[in-house]
Amino acid sequence: MGRQRPGTPTLEEVAALAGVGRGTVSRVVNNAAGVRDSTRRAVQQAIAELGYVPNLAARSLAGHRADAVALVMTETDWRLFGEPFFTEIVHAVGDALTDTPVQLLLTLVRTDTERQRFVEYARGGRVDGVLLMSVRAEDPLPDMLAKAGLPTVMLGRRSGDESVTYVDADNTGGARGAVTHLLDGGRTTIGAISGPLDMYVAQCRLRGYREALELADVAMRPSLVVECADFTEESGRRAMTDLISRHPELDAVFAASDTMAAGALNALRAAGRRVPQDVAVIGFDDFQPARPTDPPLTTVRQPLEEIGHTMVRLLLEEMEESAVAWRHVILRTELVLRDSA
Repeated sequence: MGRQRPGTPTLEEVAALAGVGRGTVSRVVNNAAGVRDSTRRAVQQAIAELGYVPNLAARSLAGHRADAVALVMTETDWRLFGEPFFTEIVHAVGDALTDTPVQLLLTLVRTDTERQRFVEYARGGRVDGVLLMSVRAEDPLPDMLAKAGLPTVMLGRRSGDESVTYVDADNTGGARGAVTHLLDGGRTTIGAISGPLDMYVAQCRLRGYREALELADVAMRPSLVVECADFTEESGRRAMTDLISRHPELDAVFAASDTMAAGALNALRAAGRRVPQDVAVIGFDDFQPARPTDPPLTTVRQPLEEIGHTMVRLLLEEMEESAVAWRHVILRTELVLRDSA
């Protein structure tokens, strides 16, 4: 099984006729992204001229391909799989793989034992590449996968010196723009509800908050910042309650996620504070659940669909061209103005 019949055109012959590399032909055959339209047409013409028929079984055996990638979340709480941010990314990744033969596997890796087990599973040829989500600063999993020679792309990064391919949003710039908007609107006592600071994304969004205050020559007050253990609605509610008790004069808050901002809105409502008349609120993400809040939530939109699609494109390219250097992609954010600020 898996042998070419005598005289059957090969992938290499298609590549030679089209004047491209073997990997490019493979990407066209798999309908993968990252191929110019003119190049794709040349390859398709060569396939038609030679009568080349892809042998999926032969390709899989010869290249040790599983035609599967793993989307791994490293949060310790499996319930976070249900958070809107993660469901949006899963949808975007799945959508990007629709026109390929690649299957998507979802898994949760939380402990050292599970990390080692997953690396062994992946090295066993069961997946061709790995997409990582929610990786914290000291997590060794990306390095373990790199050492094992497994193509890997991260959503976000562990630090500013990341040595694994990643796709991220401009978290610092987005947060800075949000807080600047609050300052320009005359708000003077602005709180920050931060995500866990062992995650670089939370560090960046808090940095943006601080930079906006510094640029406006407003003193940074540590008591106006509450760090949360996660990005959930309950964390946002508790943090907002804490901020109100510390600073009754609070007139604005920047939350590091829309889910946290929704919790903050609930806490403000329970405390009898009007939004935005008494306290303006801005979140971060702009996924679907942000819109039905009362009032509608002003937020920083990060392009979640583009992030997911870009992660898949980079991973497929690394799967085809194993010698490719790691790449860092940072996508722009946008402040979306609604009624809460």
